[in-house]
Amino acid sequence: MINRVILIVLDSVGIGELPDAHLFGDEGSNTVKNIYKGIEGFKLPGLEQLGLLGIEGLRDLSTKNEKYFASYGRASEKSMGKDTTTGHWEMSGIVLPKAFPTYSNGFPIEVIEEFEKRTGRKAIGNCVASGTEIIQRLGDEHVKDGAFIIYTSADSVFQIAAHEEVVPLEELYKACQTAREILQGEHGVGRVIARPFVGKSGDYKRTENRRDFSLEPIKDTMLDFISREGKMVYAIGKIEDIFANKGITKAKHTKNNQEGIDATIEAIKEESSGLIFTNLVDFDMLYGHRNDVVGYGNALKHFDDYLEEIKSSLRDDDVMIITADHGCDPSTPSTDHSREYIPVLFYGNKIKENNDFGTLDTYACIGKTILDMFNIDNNIDGYSIKDKLLK
Repeated sequence: MINRVILIVLDSVGIGELPDAHLFGDEGSNTVKNIYKGIEGFKLPGLEQLGLLGIEGLRDLSTKNEKYFASYGRASEKSMGKDTTTGHWEMSGIVLPKAFPTYSNGFPIEVIEEFEKRTGRKAIGNCVASGTEIIQRLGDEHVKDGAFIIYTSADSVFQIAAHEEVVPLEELYKACQTAREILQGEHGVGRVIARPFVGKSGDYKRTENRRDFSLEPIKDTMLDFISREGKMVYAIGKIEDIFANKGITKAKHTKNNQEGIDATIEAIKEESSGLIFTNLVDFDMLYGHRNDVVGYGNALKHFDDYLEEIKSSLRDDDVMIITADHGCDPSTPSTDHSREYIPVLFYGNKIKENNDFGTLDTYACIGKTILDMFNIDNNIDGYSIKDKLLK
């Protein structure tokens, strides 16, 4: 019997383009492989020992026939998206019937006018833009007039940037909640994101006080089924935002990978039963979107350095799963997410070693397998591979 699952999402750590990547403009994307190729002598000893380089699409990076200490494979995204909400919802048992709406020409005027009316501030921007670029371009106007900077990307997001000394954080978060109330139905974007920044003209910098405001999941996920059994669902990082707190019994909002890693280790060491669900966001937020190959690689090494401590904290009846939610290849011209397979590594005393389970046809198999390990009846999407994993 499995008592607890530790599910760690390395945000955007994809491992190769999906067959339909051309529909998203993501041909050639392979976040992990292109980092290995782009940094001389790059290694991730901890993840490699678990089986990272045994996964199809990465095997040519390994120079010898290794014995791996985990069950390993990859998963394909069935929902038609490549964003954070879609990825996390799918791994938790929701295959979306249609993609969240995107706005390549900005948001409709009626949405912007309603937002201005309800927040009491004007909106500027309303375009597709890089977050770091638009605050340099419109930051001075915002500081002068106090107007919110509104922008989006190739993903289904409504992003609101504001200087922390012009708009207090609580007002920014309230404005995001207002936008979330407006953006429902046909304009139900996956996330509204608070993007606070600081600094002076010509040198504005985003802070770590970002917050995400997602739609509530359209049906029950594995989180609901676990919490209804009286077990803990401990959300670390932006997990509580992604699921609009639905099915979550405990949460800790962290600002960066280090805080997320520390909180995860602390949670593992506590006596508990259920799910610890962690998102480590720096890979995506700080490096993927900024096309910073070296920074991304260093962030992966940083996590890898803590992997032994995480493993040594596990109990006999714990299972650790390391995966991702999409790609964000920093080596390609695009600064957006990439449509990729994700790695799936299962590790624990009760998990088979050196076990290649191949390719799963939906991220939802992760959630389905977790519920099966807990012996919880459910109707989420996906299929379980428990029998392929347990010793």
